[in-house]
Amino acid sequence: MRLLMPTDVYFPRVNGVSSSIRGFARELVRRGHEVTVVAPEYAGDGHVEDFELLRLPARTIFFDPEDRLIRSSALRGAKRSLVGRHWDVIHVHTPFQAHALGVHLRRKLGVPVVESYHTYFEQYVAHYMPRAPATPLRSAARSLSRRICAAVDHVIVPSREMSDVLDGYGISAPRTILPTGVDLREFATGDGAGFRRAHGIEPGRPVVVTVSRLSREKNIDRLLEAVALLRGELPELLFLVAGDGPDMPRLRARTTELGLDAHVRFFGNLDRRTTLLDFYRAGDVFAFASPCETQGLVLVEAMALGVPIVSTAVMGTATVLEGTRCARIAPDDSAGFASVLASVLRDRELRAELATAGPADAQRWSADAIMDRAVALYEQLAAGASAPVGRDLVPET
Repeated sequence: MRLLMPTDVYFPRVNGVSSSIRGFARELVRRGHEVTVVAPEYAGDGHVEDFELLRLPARTIFFDPEDRLIRSSALRGAKRSLVGRHWDVIHVHTPFQAHALGVHLRRKLGVPVVESYHTYFEQYVAHYMPRAPATPLRSAARSLSRRICAAVDHVIVPSREMSDVLDGYGISAPRTILPTGVDLREFATGDGAGFRRAHGIEPGRPVVVTVSRLSREKNIDRLLEAVALLRGELPELLFLVAGDGPDMPRLRARTTELGLDAHVRFFGNLDRRTTLLDFYRAGDVFAFASPCETQGLVLVEAMALGVPIVSTAVMGTATVLEGTRCARIAPDDSAGFASVLASVLRDRELRAELATAGPADAQRWSADAIMDRAVALYEQLAAGASAPVGRDLVPET
């Protein structure tokens, strides 16, 4: 099967969408399919993949300097070039220039287009444009979502909660709930003790870790406030943050404001195949409090590495954590989160129990099992199936 995957974001831009696209593409190639990813060009990028990666010239976005928007001239050139090639299915991953490319090829070639709804835009827009009125922004995000879904043959959402959101928008497009799988083979190593030694962290010091893009909607403040509440009870507590983003300066200032400079360290983006694995395993607990995840792949990664989890369960994280034995669910308030975090940090036997359960819980999200379902969906679309293929392909708990 020959698949085209247009996207408005890809590595070196680090986020869940980039990880999802790479995971899909690599697993499809491993199974013998041909994949072409079309993505923006980033300055100084030398990314090489084991599938075809076409970079298109792009410009920065004034309100979101981390991201890129493919230039219109480059998009026109891509349309002319790609319309002359054979595709069985087009899988669009983002709703801007990538969506325009997919819809154009659908119209010209009659190729079925499936689009993943990766991002809960209604929750994001207010953070990216804080000076604009929130109500019109949210209304515009809902309207955009309806137009996007109406223009394609099938929609993929990563969780039941996100599917419910689209129901609330009045979207009736054929839809499948299909989370992104994780290649668990990539999360079978990691040297937490070595990471601690390299950064001067004592073996017995209580350490909480998180991995996240640093932006306001990720709610890192909740974790900082929980650490601030616990430092009296656990004076050696250390909170480690991996990831980068536009909120980094504010979070550093907030750390100082809370008197946590001795208790918090920021590490930026780490290599996913080496130091990030070590980072995860350096933690006694993995903490997460984002309220807007459509899935929450970092939770699956922490499970696979056997790191006990304390997290809120909102939107996609509720699906990932449902029925797990490796996590404790915390309320979405600082005192409640701190209380659950403390209960896990104080109990060595509980942490060992949670850690042991993690790899088994992660099996539900194996790329192998989930890609079987994705390929079945692609094949039905390529064969001309027009009815909904399945509303719920979430792994059983």
